[in-house]
Amino acid sequence: MKRFSQPLPLLALLLWCLTGLAQTAEPSSAALVPIENFFRNPDVLDAQLSPSGQLLALTTAVGAKRVALVVVDLDTPGKVNRVAQFSDIDVVRFNWVNDKRLIFSVADLETGSGEDRYTAPGLFSVDAQGQDLRRLVALRPGPLVTEAARFSRDALHWNHVLLHVPQRQARTAADAPADADERIDDVIIGELVFSSARELSSVVPVWLNTRTGRTRFMDLQAPSGARGWLFDSRGQARVAVSQDQGRRVVHWRGPGQNEWQKLSDDDALRAPFTPRHVDDAGNLYVTHRKGPAGLSVLSRFDFERRAPAQQPWVTVEGFDFSGSVLAARQGEAAAGVRLEADAETTVWFDDSMKRFQQQADERLPGGINRVSCRRCGQADMVALVRHFSDRDPGHLWLYSASTGQWRSVFPVLRGINRQQMAAVDFQRIKARDGRDLPVWLTLPKGRKVGSPGPAVVLVHGGPWMRGGHWRWNPMEQFLASRGYLVISPDFRGSQGYGQAHFEAGWKQWGQAMQDDVADAVLWAQKQGLADQRVCIAGASYGGYSTLMGLVRHPELYRCGVAWVAVTDPFLMLEGSWWVRDDTRDSDRRYSLPQMVGDAKLDADMLTRVSPVAQAHQIRAPLLLGFGEADLRVPLAHGKRLREAMQKAGREPLWVTYPDEGHSWRLPQTRTDFARRMETFLGEHLK
Repeated sequence: MKRFSQPLPLLALLLWCLTGLAQTAEPSSAALVPIENFFRNPDVLDAQLSPSGQLLALTTAVGAKRVALVVVDLDTPGKVNRVAQFSDIDVVRFNWVNDKRLIFSVADLETGSGEDRYTAPGLFSVDAQGQDLRRLVALRPGPLVTEAARFSRDALHWNHVLLHVPQRQARTAADAPADADERIDDVIIGELVFSSARELSSVVPVWLNTRTGRTRFMDLQAPSGARGWLFDSRGQARVAVSQDQGRRVVHWRGPGQNEWQKLSDDDALRAPFTPRHVDDAGNLYVTHRKGPAGLSVLSRFDFERRAPAQQPWVTVEGFDFSGSVLAARQGEAAAGVRLEADAETTVWFDDSMKRFQQQADERLPGGINRVSCRRCGQADMVALVRHFSDRDPGHLWLYSASTGQWRSVFPVLRGINRQQMAAVDFQRIKARDGRDLPVWLTLPKGRKVGSPGPAVVLVHGGPWMRGGHWRWNPMEQFLASRGYLVISPDFRGSQGYGQAHFEAGWKQWGQAMQDDVADAVLWAQKQGLADQRVCIAGASYGGYSTLMGLVRHPELYRCGVAWVAVTDPFLMLEGSWWVRDDTRDSDRRYSLPQMVGDAKLDADMLTRVSPVAQAHQIRAPLLLGFGEADLRVPLAHGKRLREAMQKAGREPLWVTYPDEGHSWRLPQTRTDFARRMETFLGEHLK
């Protein structure tokens, strides 16, 4: 690994930005945004303040071939260090251990995502000055040999992952020197233990010293099969979650307690609550379902009742609680809650932080201002603010309370002019059976109600996730920039809108879930937003829905674009000796039969909703894309559909990417497929 003592282009550029002099050139609003601009990797992957707030660490590839870990001294102008930089691999995740040491993991961002089957991130540590680089956890064995692998020093086996970094109080001159307490360099890692069936059976927490590489066991008396853990700010294990044979057990050990107590033992799909956060006072915060819609709310856990408190702490009208509890200072009560309704928001309980949030929102209007701070609310607070919106991928700002100064750090993704981007709107409509149906719309600039135009209904993957968010999305913005209204429904089965909405999608692949997608299109047409020129598109489950949309509602769609699409439900549910995938046997035994269908008991239904079995009904033009190294939805899904369509006399457009898995990592892959989409949609919608 090379060391740099003089400012190189990357460091000079960052320093330039920190002085507030940098200006990102914005392209003319009249020019068509190049496809590459939407699908580039971010310029800044992550940014974090050190515990004292005196240092800022960033992961960025600006000015270099690979993503580096850079540390900027905010109190010393011109003092910038590139602390971790490799010639053949990228720094992708990092955390501050204390003000003098960081940990990070690596990945090769210049290979397709299929390479992940050969390598694990590993774990490294380095000083904030770029000294004493140590490999703590080895990369997973495979053909990839990297420069980073040379820094061995008896690293732990690859089956160790980072679980928790205890919060560190900033040391003052009155404190003992950092090396007086070895544990200031400690983090908690988990040893992954696998069963004979190669499934994860437990995670064993262990203390790891990031400077020496030594480990020490935690006196846990851990519950059998514990795989999920929650720790307080000091690293004390408070919650252990076990899961086996479709059941989930939650265990608790409060301050001063030696024994674990069982809080629940339930069906994993219908657990009565989910642990979310613990504080140093021994409070446990959980999410649980409430009301006829089964919306998730945040509550303190009542240990006397052995249930969530009857009065919820945080509720979000119309949405499940999704977010985090914010602790301003180590060991103190919660200072606020960050959550997402139709858009992200932060609710501060601390008056000083309320005032600062208001100040940030007034200074940086028109978007969300996500605040992370050190000595939050104090006279010497330092805050890092990420400003972002539906039209803006984001920009990083620094604020110093002692000087009152705001400084621009860097845009998250250059080459995006928010004036050229489309607005995102959220609507709730009624499905044909009366169910509330959340729908997200990305509106092309200039498109108004009563002036309908071509549309793409973009179906999200999962499907058990929330698809829509009020933030910049590359695919949706790309399609809108080409003049298409983008309709993104959160159909039944999507999460984020209550348990009832989630469970309404069970065993409804290709049925009521598909009707919801069609109903979103019909609504947009009735509102005068979309005309009859509509294509359906999506990846993974969204690709499956694309195929079934062409089967079930051929009158609605002129074409379809499906990538990494599930095409054969039986292959997904049963697997095959001849097709390698990463679906767990436990999922095939317990959750998938409930949520998708039983391959034997529901065989007739699954055949009716199988794109492979119904390929002869696909008449519209179809573009198919697959990753040849995909283990989540193996290439066999694509090949089976292609062969079935060829037998029916319908040849789809076909492209595969040799090095890619389920998520396409390479910008050139994403750009190439988007360019094919642009041509394909232009032929059939314009």
